Amino acid sequence: MRRACVAALLVAACLTGARDPYQARREAMVRDQIMARGIRNPDVLRVMREIPRHEFVPPALREQAYEDHPLPIGYGQTISQPYIVALMTAKLDVNKSHRVLEIGTGSGYQAAILAQLVKHVYTIEIVPQLAEQAKKRLAKYPNVTVRHGDGYEGWPEQAPFDRIIVTAAPPEIPQALIDQLKPGGKLLAPVGPSPWSQELVLIEKRPNGKLRRKSILPVVFVPMVRGKKE
Repeated sequence: MRRACVAALLVAACLTGARDPYQARREAMVRDQIMARGIRNPDVLRVMREIPRHEFVPPALREQAYEDHPLPIGYGQTISQPYIVALMTAKLDVNKSHRVLEIGTGSGYQAAILAQLVKHVYTIEIVPQLAEQAKKRLAKYPNVTVRHGDGYEGWPEQAPFDRIIVTAAPPEIPQALIDQLKPGGKLLAPVGPSPWSQELVLIEKRPNGKLRRKSILPVVFVPMVRGKKE
């Protein structure tokens, strides 16, 4: 009986690997890069195991999709290191009732991760080509809406938001984003005037509207770009 069970498990594992040859790499990514650095949120670990990160990088870089570093996605932008995606998702502290604004869609990977955990993700990308690519990739997620636009302005017609996540670094957090955050909400962003002087910052807006700011750790992100004025 034991041999039969082992054989059945091996067959199932082989079939799973045949369907998704990257599954083992995702498991290793979560174990060695994310759990090893102290992230234990079971929902975050689950979705990091599930979402096919290799589908969100250029085809020539797919073999590097699960490695412990960011990757270029074109137009001067990057997809963040897996650990940073997991850390930011965990620090955002989301639940299934939340409406989330993301500034900096990029490849769409962070939005895909959040889509499994929240009610709806509204995501803005300033590079039109990346916005169009992300729309196609994220079409399978009905609770993600992608928009080409200026992240400094946020998305006022959909505000207020329970959570806001920024995936490019402004010199300081735009006031429009703070204004569009619900009382009781959280905003997470890399902040700093240059890539070598950035920190990941968590802003909590208290019910009375007052803000509490906490620095999480030093980071390196691409700069957050302003839209051109007409």
